[in-house]
Amino acid sequence: MGTILLIILVLLLIGALPTWPYSSGWGYYPSGGLGLLLVIILILVALGYVRF
Repeated sequence: MGTILLIILVLLLIGALPTWPYSSGWGYYPSGGLGLLLVIILILVALGYVRF
């Protein structure tokens, strides 16, 4: 399960980069959501629910 979460996290990181023309107006929303997801995953790892 940890490997799947890691792959999804990498894909979200690539998708959050504002390099495409249609994503110029997104602002900080994709990276902020990705940061929130990263904090949740780190908490789950610290509590022992997810192992990498």
